[in-house]
Amino acid sequence: MPVILFDTSQRNLLSPFTLTRAIADIRVGIFTIRERWELLLKQKIYVLTDPCLQAAYTKLPEGESLFINASVIADENLLALILNLQLNEAIVKDGEVIAGLLSVNESVSSTAVVPERFRKCFSYDLPLKQLIYPWHIFQLNDEMIRSDFALLATRQIRQPVADNRGWTAPENIFIEEGAVVEQCFINAFEGPVYLGKNTVVMEGCMIRGPFAMGEGSVLKMGTKIYGATTLGPYSIAGGEIKNSVFWGFSNKAHDGYLGDSVIGAWCNLGAGTSGSNIRNDAAAVHVNIGQGRTIPVGLKCGLLMGDYSRCAINTSFNTGTFAGIASNIFGPGFAPKYLPDFTWGFTQRYIFDKAIEHIANWKKLKHHELTPTEIKILEHRYKQTLT
Repeated sequence: MPVILFDTSQRNLLSPFTLTRAIADIRVGIFTIRERWELLLKQKIYVLTDPCLQAAYTKLPEGESLFINASVIADENLLALILNLQLNEAIVKDGEVIAGLLSVNESVSSTAVVPERFRKCFSYDLPLKQLIYPWHIFQLNDEMIRSDFALLATRQIRQPVADNRGWTAPENIFIEEGAVVEQCFINAFEGPVYLGKNTVVMEGCMIRGPFAMGEGSVLKMGTKIYGATTLGPYSIAGGEIKNSVFWGFSNKAHDGYLGDSVIGAWCNLGAGTSGSNIRNDAAAVHVNIGQGRTIPVGLKCGLLMGDYSRCAINTSFNTGTFAGIASNIFGPGFAPKYLPDFTWGFTQRYIFDKAIEHIANWKKLKHHELTPTEIKILEHRYKQTLT
């Protein structure tokens, strides 16, 4: 039976990361939400999202489909209940559909998947792992790396490494085919370490788990990694990183500190860039997520940077900084704590054609092209900044 991960209005609170992707493609732990469901269900997963993004995804099937709330992180106990649903039945928590079985046509929208649509609803009273705000990504990353590692360890074969001197608890280290691991220190006693296919860990790196490294990514010489950190596929990391999540094709290739942060796809942090993740007075951090909404996060939060954004060398980010998509950030002193989409410098607005040209240049550096669909999405988001 087809399975569809559907977005709810929750996606608006997960900005800037949902401006360019469905909730299903948010990465937390080793996998994205969609990849985790695919691993559990052993099948292709479809996505139902915001109309401006839907063209980037495979056409939805018609007929009976199992709809699962994309903000819910896969759980085997919940999965058992979901798979027992009958047609027009749903699992509901706090008035929100967690999962339901519907027969629909291709014109269905995510806003139509509501409790009133179902003949029978079952209340789910157990705790639920769910992404509500963007900082939940790094706050849940420790737990998710551990659970994802356990899932992988039972289903795949680890690659042997000839020299593991300087490693602690090597039984908690999972290395995929093609990974190149030079002389480095890995401590997996506090948490597991996952090194994906064709990854490179250069000499002198120091890694403390839990840590996940996506396919084709690179740790440059002398990099210091603290848990719980995820480096997405084809990304490059250097300097000092703690409890942060990088999505695919992004770079922090040089010295500088980043902690309790989320960096979107196709981002680049200039050499010497650092971010504060705790206030000097140790008070609670508040993050401005736009439209006048400032929300308390907790004691720690660093940089939240949307896709396609970059910053100059030696950029300093204050505690709890929100940086929107497709921005080129540079200027003297600390960057503002709120940087809207398509920011140029600290306060000006990127010219759209220049933004597209520069993004395309960055994609070419990693042998990719900016697609017409991606340009259309960015153009739509750019026009929204005019209103």
